[in-house]
Amino acid sequence: MITELKHLTTKKYALALHTSTPELGLAISNFAGDTRAQIWNLGRDLSSLVHQYLIEFIKPQTWADLSFIAVAKGPGGFTGTRIGVVTARTLGQQLDIPVFAISTLAAVAWSEADKSQNLKTFAVEMPAQRGQIFAAIYQFESDTSKLKVCLPDRVLTPEAWQETLANWNTDYQLIQAQSGLAATVTSILELANLDWQEGKCPNWSEALPYYGQHPVEV
Repeated sequence: MITELKHLTTKKYALALHTSTPELGLAISNFAGDTRAQIWNLGRDLSSLVHQYLIEFIKPQTWADLSFIAVAKGPGGFTGTRIGVVTARTLGQQLDIPVFAISTLAAVAWSEADKSQNLKTFAVEMPAQRGQIFAAIYQFESDTSKLKVCLPDRVLTPEAWQETLANWNTDYQLIQAQSGLAATVTSILELANLDWQEGKCPNWSEALPYYGQHPVEV
């Protein structure tokens, strides 16, 4: 019984994946001072190398050390996003641990938030296919240290997005998410940990990608 309890208390690490761009972002943390993250620009090799990089990155921790997994669910590139979510779901199923699917745009907003400010609104935009825009609006609330969704992730025409911003009734900071998004993998991990600390425990099957658009025009 003592051995079993010891095993439970040592499962303190969590792993995050970000593959919604040609870059691979990995992060692992015990949220107690031991955190590391790394980015690789793998391009078209991402799908064939992601598992190899995962195996090497997690050392010296083992899969048994993980309490949950977090993954960027999109929006982003169709193939990359699918690879990340499928990988996270597979690990979650095999390890029998929760999988948190976190918005790519939410991670960008979180990475920009000055946690010392009382209130800050972020309008995040990212280029989408066919001249459209992925967009969302988030608000950081210092009293809860949480990110509030004011406008959920969606696809808009540039005109509709500009109209939305023009009619927004609070001050906001506009963020253009265009490159280097894999670097927000630590934000993916932190946002998932906030949910984890609240007692949320999503089954791997609940982790679904958000594509926003069909990969081909129909």
